[in-house]
Amino acid sequence: MLRIRVPATSANLGPGFDSLGLALNLWNEISFEAADKTSYQVSGEGAERLNRSARNLLTRAFVRLHEVCGTQAPKVRIQAHNNIPLSSGLGSSAAAIVTGLFAANQFLGKPLPEMELLKLGADMEGHPDNVAAALFGGLVVSVITPEGIMARRFEVPEFCVVIVKPRVDWPTRVARAVLPKSISRADAVFNIGHAVLVTDALRLGDLDFLKKVMADRIHEPYRLKHISGGMAAYETASRIGAAALSGAGPSIITFVEPGLAEQAQREIVTAFGEYGVMARGIITTPSNGGIEQTAI
Repeated sequence: MLRIRVPATSANLGPGFDSLGLALNLWNEISFEAADKTSYQVSGEGAERLNRSARNLLTRAFVRLHEVCGTQAPKVRIQAHNNIPLSSGLGSSAAAIVTGLFAANQFLGKPLPEMELLKLGADMEGHPDNVAAALFGGLVVSVITPEGIMARRFEVPEFCVVIVKPRVDWPTRVARAVLPKSISRADAVFNIGHAVLVTDALRLGDLDFLKKVMADRIHEPYRLKHISGGMAAYETASRIGAAALSGAGPSIITFVEPGLAEQAQREIVTAFGEYGVMARGIITTPSNGGIEQTAI
């Protein structure tokens, strides 16, 4: 028996497109147990969709790591309780991938180091930001180079984080498709500087400064206009705290003072509602811990 928990993650964080990722205190809990055949059972978020088949990102990652190690994956009974919403911009796919890789590595006696797990996860996900944060916890800056992935992790003080997820259909392929094929030098320079400042503000816990620098020109303007109520919700969130699309969206993530969390959640939900979009909120904090094995 192996029990694991893995955090939700928020990527981009405004200007850090495909390079910044932050772990959040919102966790999926998963158990693996040897069995006669592989099965997969989920409760909580996404159960109706995920329980249709035992073949999914988690089980594919579990098998993939065994293949890399030259062994055949054992038959296992997998049971999960998911608290990370699907298709929300909160790293549900990265959480599944990291869980499968981590579990397989544990079953095999940890033959692969964490950076190799990051590489395998990024290959499956397409980019390393959510995967890195789910693996390592905290705030992680990661880039893909010809020599491999380079990553640097930072501890993050306890912020109050408000996430509001609208009930809209927003597949990742659509979120990518609406992006421009090229950007101006001015917008590139803007994002480079702001990404550095966002990283420093999060690392230091400087919420006032974070609110001033959490701005983006290369993905959020293009995505928000395609999410019904998205721009109004973002503007509402930005008046209260430091706001961004969470990952590719459609969720809005806002860093606020603890006393403003309930207000922020209520007003952002209302902003979506004025466009006829139902939404729900989550209030949490960053996590400096990543995926981990838990006691049986």
